[in-house]
Amino acid sequence: MKVRFPNLSRILVVLCFIYFVHPVTVSASLEKEKPNIIFVLADDLGFGDVGFNGQNKFKTPNIDKMCKIGATMTNFYAGAPVCGPSRATLLYGQHCGNVPIRGNPRWSKSGKPVTLKTNDILLQKELKKAGYQTAIFGKWAMNENFEENNNVGHPLKQGFDEFVGFNTHGEAHHHWPDFVWDGYKKVDLSGGEVKGNWKNKIKYADQLFTEKTLDYIDRKAGKKPFFIYLNYTAPHKGYTAPAESKKKYSKLNWPIAKGKSGHYEMDRDMNTAYAGMVSSMDDFIGEIFTKLKEKNIYDNTLVIFTSDNGHEIGWDFFNSGGGLRGKKRSVTEGGVRMPTTIVWPGVVKAGVNIDTPLAFWDVLPTLCDIVDVKTEAKTDGLSFYPALKGDYKNQLQHDYLYWEFNEGRGPMQAIRFANHKAIRYWDRKKDSMGSIQLYDLNKDIGEAVDIASIKTELREKALNIFATARSEHLEFPLTPKVRKKKKK
Repeated sequence: MKVRFPNLSRILVVLCFIYFVHPVTVSASLEKEKPNIIFVLADDLGFGDVGFNGQNKFKTPNIDKMCKIGATMTNFYAGAPVCGPSRATLLYGQHCGNVPIRGNPRWSKSGKPVTLKTNDILLQKELKKAGYQTAIFGKWAMNENFEENNNVGHPLKQGFDEFVGFNTHGEAHHHWPDFVWDGYKKVDLSGGEVKGNWKNKIKYADQLFTEKTLDYIDRKAGKKPFFIYLNYTAPHKGYTAPAESKKKYSKLNWPIAKGKSGHYEMDRDMNTAYAGMVSSMDDFIGEIFTKLKEKNIYDNTLVIFTSDNGHEIGWDFFNSGGGLRGKKRSVTEGGVRMPTTIVWPGVVKAGVNIDTPLAFWDVLPTLCDIVDVKTEAKTDGLSFYPALKGDYKNQLQHDYLYWEFNEGRGPMQAIRFANHKAIRYWDRKKDSMGSIQLYDLNKDIGEAVDIASIKTELREKALNIFATARSEHLEFPLTPKVRKKKKK
């Protein structure tokens, strides 16, 4: 019997089909592969405290490099001008007019901390639905009354698989802590006998959290995708840093900003300490990227870096505000606009600027969009996944961004709508919210010229937004209040 071989031209057609069509299919499937996610949150880092926003007294080469290999978010905002409510907006995906936690501990009407509930829908829980391993290292600060409420706010009860860090705000005030929590276990770092992989010496907190992050990546890389919520404590007040990170600044003949320790530990010179704190954090971030490459997962890891609110330092040697007005505890740009950069190789183009106005409450819907989870959260946010991919035509825009703050000289409110910013404060004479200040951020990023008197239509629009943006909260009414002292 004569054997017939296929026509050579037919073979070539089939081979060409496999060669050209199949790789496209594989590429499409790789785009749907869930990335590892690392969300890095600095504590009280000012808009101008990074090189890519103009800082020239101390160096942040690793953070700056993130902008070169990824995106700079030029209009990205924190949830509030202090850390508690700001972090809450990130976890809940709601702005500060709707989120359950709208103030730091003891600034509620009752004076008791408002914390998480068992069934709260939070960012890390949504990622677990998509099969993610989850870990938090550093400052949690969402478990203020854990001794009274059966530890419901503990990270391990709120969607995280691993936790090393601080439950409360007060614990995180100490950069050389006497203890941290490893899950539910309190680990002594004061110099006592310590077992396991804990060193028997005082430890700089952020160095410890970096080590735990690197160890986690070592253990989890190549398995299920992971989400790491890394909360550094630098450069929060308590200006102190490792000697090695201050060394490079000690011979620059800077003026000395004398530090005096009390509740917060301060180094003798707060200038070199502050620079050292930010520099050490930058070094730690560099170590994380090195580890990702070492484990061959860099190409499939999304890294976000930002800060929880504006700077707090009471002197202006570093220009930490970067030309923005105000700082921590202010709803002006310096209190809420954050230095932010995102790296995601193969998705986010290198060196791009994303100028869409976005905020912390957009992170939850964005990450859910990326990992293909339909969130059940009642979010005020929108997904900026299209912007990350460069698809600006399909990127939704906010009608407005909203903030409120009610500590100290509060209450105060702010909104950003398009390129305008409206702010109002409590008028104690009228016993109500006062008149609106209005600024054009395109022309006046420093919020120096109030145009409310000449832009009456925009002023009325702002009034309407203020009237409808927030929901009422019994513990956080928009009326003046004084923080109640904690009982000893």
